[in-house]
Amino acid sequence: MCVKVACVGGGPAGLYLSILLKRQDPAHDITVYERNPEGSTYGWGVTYWRGLLDQLHARDPESARAVEESSVRWNQGVAHVRDLSTRQPGDVGHGIGRHRLLEILADRARTLGVRLEFEHGVTAEDPPEADLLVAADGVHSALRTHHAGHFGTDLTAGRNPYIWLGTTQVFDSFTFAFVETDHGWIWCYGYPFSSERSTCVVECAPETWAGLGLDRASEADGLARLEKLFAHILDGRPLIGRASADGGAQWLTFRTLINRTWYRDRLVLLGDAAHTTHYSIGAGTTLALEDAFALADSLRECADLPQALAHYERQRKAALLSAQSAARYSAHWYENLTRYIHLPPEQMFALLGQRHSPLLPYVPPQLYYRLDRAAGRMEALRRFKRWLGPKLARTAHARALTARE
Repeated sequence: MCVKVACVGGGPAGLYLSILLKRQDPAHDITVYERNPEGSTYGWGVTYWRGLLDQLHARDPESARAVEESSVRWNQGVAHVRDLSTRQPGDVGHGIGRHRLLEILADRARTLGVRLEFEHGVTAEDPPEADLLVAADGVHSALRTHHAGHFGTDLTAGRNPYIWLGTTQVFDSFTFAFVETDHGWIWCYGYPFSSERSTCVVECAPETWAGLGLDRASEADGLARLEKLFAHILDGRPLIGRASADGGAQWLTFRTLINRTWYRDRLVLLGDAAHTTHYSIGAGTTLALEDAFALADSLRECADLPQALAHYERQRKAALLSAQSAARYSAHWYENLTRYIHLPPEQMFALLGQRHSPLLPYVPPQLYYRLDRAAGRMEALRRFKRWLGPKLARTAHARALTARE
């Protein structure tokens, strides 16, 4: 249907969309524009699960094989609280370096005939000529921002500061560590993404961040303090950061983005330009790639562009409801950590695994733990949880949307 496609943003979603469209019809004229130099991406590891890998193999086996070969796997989670730790089996998780993932997708896109224009910024005032213009330029999308009123953009900052770091410590599992300080709790999530590196995301409450002096520390001083706090899981290995322009560490607060609509005429939103979900559920890249799947399918199956974009929006908004609900409750769990942190380690870890549940904030933690264990043995309680959980999730989502209007 679309003869000429311009994709603004060279992240995983934009590159993979270009691959899918070229596979559908090699005659498509597709260009990906990326404002940064090739290979300059910031980020450490990307997590994903087997379901995404199966989708990649079904849609483009060649790039899927390269992704799988470049990934590491784990099937356990470990939580450290004070001097105690507990380890639990879990689903098989995968990690791959973001730089390596982009390298694989860029090479595959070029092989199929996609033009990649690095160091080529695109402005909303002077967009490229194309039948379809794809805004895959992230949460701060210039193309979306220019038409923010039309898209109904809502960007909400979270409460807790966090920082995205790398480390030469290679974790053998998805690792959580919670450390109590004189100023409150601070914690990290760590996971491997190669045989040499891991990602380590550190988060805490604003009061803890300020009390530890992390709000005003230089990058070097801040990393030194964090290395000392998490020495028990780092085994003496360093944390690796990325200084901001003023030399400070790059602490952020997560921005949850939603849009009322995802397209305008020939312009359509993809990935983080359309939506974000809290990093604690590890689904950002997966959801962005699933956007690319859905958009490519809609363009192939629908009679014209307006119909295709409308179908894409409906499909993805419906599919995202569950992930967005899980992300809200996961972020809420960490923002209310003191509700759970003093439980016995096995109970705390079990509720960490249940943090996506819409029931958990409304049930006393120890009672929830007992009910959840009982539900594993009693079919009636399992049916009750399956019925009540989605009902509460839909209600909470509707209230959130109403509050923003």
